[in-house]
Formats: sequence, structure tokens, C-alpha cells
Amino acid sequence: MLVRMIYLLATRAFAWLALLCRSTAAKNAEILVLRHEVALLRRQVSAPRPSWPDRALIAALAQLLPRGLRRHRIVSPRTLIAWHQHLIKKKWTQPLPPGRPPISGELRDLIIRLGTENPRWGARRVHGELRRLGHKISAATVRRVLRAAGGLGPMPRRHTARREWSVFLKAQASGLLATDFFHLDTITLQRLYALFVMEVRTRTIHILGVTPHPTAAWATQQARQLLWQLGERAADFSHLIRDRDAKFTDAFDAVLGGEGITVAKIPPRSPNCNPHAERFIRSVREECTDRLLIFDRGHAEKILHDYARHFNSHRPHQGRNQLAPYDDPNVIPLPPARLARRQAVAGLINEYRRAD
Repeated sequence: MLVRMIYLLATRAFAWLALLCRSTAAKNAEILVLRHEVALLRRQVSAPRPSWPDRALIAALAQLLPRGLRRHRIVSPRTLIAWHQHLIKKKWTQPLPPGRPPISGELRDLIIRLGTENPRWGARRVHGELRRLGHKISAATVRRVLRAAGGLGPMPRRHTARREWSVFLKAQASGLLATDFFHLDTITLQRLYALFVMEVRTRTIHILGVTPHPTAAWATQQARQLLWQLGERAADFSHLIRDRDAKFTDAFDAVLGGEGITVAKIPPRSPNCNPHAERFIRSVREECTDRLLIFDRGHAEKILHDYARHFNSHRPHQGRNQLAPYDDPNVIPLPPARLARRQAVAGLINEYRRAD
């Protein structure tokens, strides 16, 4: 800045010497032309941004002008005072105390990459993927980087369950199952119904079946299929939460009761009392079924089982500290040197793993 100041003073000094050799008429004509040019520029530039050498030179020359002419300049006395106060504040302001160390450029690029390649992911989803890859970073930092890079915000917050059911779910999570139906439509406008069960503690999903005509007998048969899949682990569960759908009959409850699993019915018209099942329905629709065309029942079963595999083996969950259902909580992953991307569920979802 000092070199620029000296350069400006030198050029202005030589310009003033050149003015001594010019006539008064030529100077007056130049003044009129310069005033007109300034008037034209003021119409286009609302707030000029002079540099500090420019400010210093203008402030010095303004003292040589008559008082009446000073009011018509782009720099007023109030501007000069504001510049001076800014210099004082800059000189005497103490530096801010150091906060959290900044994240590395590689990690910032990785956050932006995940947000760019997966436009449907929110900050929490990206944060979970980073935790799976071994990066220790807060969700707030991920949200800030995404907003600064592309305006990506967090996903909408889910609704909370009623207080009494929330206490019940937390107390019984280790032995709790949750089930529900959800529908999807094929390209021929045929409506299919899928039945699933979630292990609440681990968030593991079981897709029991897909049918165009769900009946009480079909639902009861799927309950037997669930017990067969669980095998000896069926003894680890004590309750199953379901709604009051007519397809869930006493026969359905009796099949589960034979293994010591008590069926808990939620209140009428209270889907929030079964929040884990409702949250899975939202996830499978937003990430899978609403993003492709379903041909028939076989295609629907294949897609849903592929999504269940991704959901159980890779997708992070906030309720499990950003771990997937099959992840071992005692294993701490280290950040990989290279990443490999795999497209899952018909290419709808990206999975990131350590490159071999």
C-alpha cells in the first residue's frame, strides 16, 4: 500500500507540473468535461469503492477546495470521519480468540462432492456418510459447508411421537418390533401393498411380502414367515407395535403370541405413535419408490429387497449414532485414502466405501 501511495503522489505531481504549461481556457474546458463525466458516472455507480491510497489522496486534496465545493464531491466530511473511525477500530480491536480448527480442504471437497452427487441428501444424511467413512466432524459444520457451497439445507424435521409413547418406545426398544403396510403403484396403475417389520433397537428392516390384494390370511402367513426369518432370535423380542388395520386380526396376534411377543395397538388415527415404521415409509418413498417406475409385483419385490439390503448394511441412522443396522458399534473406522462409489437400488443411491 505504501508503494502505491508513493506512485499516486508521483503521478499527480507530474500532472500538476504539466498543468502549469496550459492556458486558463484549456483548464476551464477540462474542468467542465470532467464534471460532466463525473455526473455520468454517478448515474451508473451508486457506491464507489476507493482503495486506501485513493482515500488518503482525496482527503488531502479536499482540504484545498473551497467549503462550498466540498459538499459536491463523492467524498463528504462525514465520509472522511467514517474512514478515520474505521482506521481507529482496526488498530485497537483485539483479535478474536481461536475457535475450532478449520477443516481440511480435502474434507471440505468431500462434503461438497457428497452433496453434489446426491441432491436428495440433507446435511444429516451427508454427516452420517462421513461418520461411516471415519471422519470426525460435527453435523453443524457439514450443514454450514453445504449451505455455503450449494444452498443445501437439512432435511425436514420429522414429527415427534406423543410423550407417553415416546417413553414406552425408549424403554422397550431392545425387544421391540414395529410393523405397517405401505402402498406403491405400477405403471399400469395397479396398486400394490408391501408389509414390513422393523427391529427398533437396530433399525433392521424385513420386507415380508408384496401383494395387490392384502387379506387377513395373507398377513397372518407373513407373520409366520417373519418368525421363520428370525429363528432363535425371536425370543429376544417382547412387543410388536401395529396400527388397527383390519388385516391385522386375532390370528395375526396369536401367531406372534405363540413366541411370547405381545402385540401393542396404537390409538386410532395416531400414526405418530408408530414413529419408526412411519419414518421408514417416508425414507423408502423418498429414496426409492417415488423415483422410479414399478412394472409389476416381481419388480416391486426386487426393488424393495435391494433397498432393504442398503438400509440394513449401509444407510446411517441418527438413532444409532450414524451407524447402519449391521454395523458393529465397537469398530471405529479410519478415514480412507481413496474412496470407491457403488450405485445401489437400480442406481438410485450411492454407497461409498474404502477403495481396495
